[in-house]
Amino acid sequence: MSARVELLAPDGIPEIRPGDDLAAIIAEALRDGDIGLQEDDVLVITQKVVSKAEGRLVELASVSPSPEAVEYATRWGKDPRQVEVVLRESAEVLRMAEGGLIISRTPHGFVCANAGVDLSNVGDGEVATLLPLDPDGSARGLAAGLGELLGVRPAVVISDSFGRPWRNGIVNVAIGVAGLEPLLDLRGAPDAQGRVMHSTVIAVADEIASAAELAGGKTDQRPVVVVRGYTTSRVVDGPGAAALVMDRAHDLFP
Repeated sequence: MSARVELLAPDGIPEIRPGDDLAAIIAEALRDGDIGLQEDDVLVITQKVVSKAEGRLVELASVSPSPEAVEYATRWGKDPRQVEVVLRESAEVLRMAEGGLIISRTPHGFVCANAGVDLSNVGDGEVATLLPLDPDGSARGLAAGLGELLGVRPAVVISDSFGRPWRNGIVNVAIGVAGLEPLLDLRGAPDAQGRVMHSTVIAVADEIASAAELAGGKTDQRPVVVVRGYTTSRVVDGPGAAALVMDRAHDLFP
């Protein structure tokens, strides 16, 4: 007996624009790519295309930077308009680090670089994408829309690239989740040798998001990946990615 998980990334998804029916575009790509959807599939969608479809874009030409943004940008050779957007999108600035990196806590509770504001893969660099206002709500909407179009309602994970304070490199994590339990709590269960586990809680949604990046690629313009063959706890209306946000009382890197 063996375990097998497939990562299937369809080609042909066009540049997404504000107001596009993202569910319909994804459904068409899954049909054309002969992938479709099966029961227990998890669909991973990058934050960038969700934000574009929802119009979470800011033209830098429309931004008037504050004195704080200008001071910080001048010190580190940054665009003051971009710094201003980051400050606006931050519920709390945790650190303004050497080199110009801003570590923020977003209104969602995520701790990340530059409040999730990104200029990569967005036109000529004069437009910034912002995180979705409600990533869990976005995931639920996409799951429902795909269910209507394809007859199978998948679990949906919206992914984004985050750094980690104790390791080099970035990985994709889940910022929006629908249709599955984002955490697998194994506390109280025996391990393979029969010892009871006391602290093991697995971030299943993050693992799925990270695995999907291997097939989607950072620069390959495949923003949607079907994860097939991984069995996880399904829920109709679960806690979403909000369950992945650590209580601040337990945060070792406040």
